[in-house]
Amino acid sequence: MSGAQAANARRRSVGVKVGYVTIGGDAPIVVQSMTNTDTADAAGTARQVKALADAGSELVRLTVNTREAAEAVPHIRAKLDAMGCTVPLIGDFHYNGHTLLTEVPACAEALAKYRINPGNVGFRDKRDRQFQTMVEVAIKYDRPVRIGVNWGSLDQELLAHLMDENAKLSKPAPASVVMREALIASALNSAGLAEKIGLGRDKIVISCKVSQVQDLIAVYDALAARCDYALHLGLTEAGMGSKGIVASTAGLAVLLQRGIGDTVRVSLTPEPRDNDRTQEVIVAQEILQTMGLRAFTPLVSACPGCGRTTSTVFQELAEKIQGYVRAQMPQWRQHHEGVEDMQLAVMGCIVNGPGESKHANIGISLPGTGEAPNAAVFVDGQKFRTLHGDREDIAEEFRKIVDDYVSKRYPRRARAAPAAE
Repeated sequence: MSGAQAANARRRSVGVKVGYVTIGGDAPIVVQSMTNTDTADAAGTARQVKALADAGSELVRLTVNTREAAEAVPHIRAKLDAMGCTVPLIGDFHYNGHTLLTEVPACAEALAKYRINPGNVGFRDKRDRQFQTMVEVAIKYDRPVRIGVNWGSLDQELLAHLMDENAKLSKPAPASVVMREALIASALNSAGLAEKIGLGRDKIVISCKVSQVQDLIAVYDALAARCDYALHLGLTEAGMGSKGIVASTAGLAVLLQRGIGDTVRVSLTPEPRDNDRTQEVIVAQEILQTMGLRAFTPLVSACPGCGRTTSTVFQELAEKIQGYVRAQMPQWRQHHEGVEDMQLAVMGCIVNGPGESKHANIGISLPGTGEAPNAAVFVDGQKFRTLHGDREDIAEEFRKIVDDYVSKRYPRRARAAPAAE
């Protein structure tokens, strides 16, 4: 199945408006992320939200765990608006969300969506009452809710009940199967309760997050078959570096290819002492783009290198061009319609270099050896020119060719008409 076929085969879900972004329905699959700053630090959190939005996160979630954090949310929204960043904010609530949303109404109003974890709402007689309070706030401010169930914070009473019922069967199911059913039941029961309270189906997104790929696929296959709510996909606690990237890609790609999923987050553990969260946004975008489901930024094809590529010029050039394209995208996205579909190729030698370069909008083919090579450049399948000189000269000249192509090939976006007074 091609990317276009996978997109057309998407499971039909109810569309949910989150600010100006739509999740589900006929909308494209939405990329989102989450901050790891102390939300009470309004300035620091606003900076990180802006960085995530600039990287392409279309929704950003914040931890709202204390009164100080709740009181900071409207200030974060104001700081973002002042920076021209309009990305909708989601509040992540656990344990005390019912208190924070009611006692800090400015927080409830500044957020575009609330995330509620049924396993962390309350216990026994307080659970439904506190859940109802949060849903009623969402109804009051016309906000959608994500009912987000997590493997690590599953409702233990529900799980114990299902385990007891399973034990009575003549052929009990494996414990892992019962746990998956508990996740699904928690999400669907909570969504049903929210509807009973008065929240519309077009205000509900649900998720069932697990940390193992096969569990993720099994849970969402079953969940998608049993409801038409918009679905948030993600592998929780995916891990750090290549492990987290590979695990998230393996799980999400299977589900997306089956047409399951309306919004995604790739939950990567950041490197120690590194507060940059943008990698998870880039990985989510690249999963969707390499599958042909969406386009976010020009993709750079580059050869892996072999014994013929004794020069490192092509590696350095690929790195520079990929970084340059990503740095330019916030500006290009505003001014040039369709630029995200552009294809670039940086090839290291003559075996596949010219052919691959001709398949791209702009491609460069290096000879494989020599630190001051002659590099053929192809534009839209035709030989354009040959670049000469050292690696810095070639990189600079290639960037100029890319800039010129963007300005000529992709039309300027029309400026919005000024509002009538």
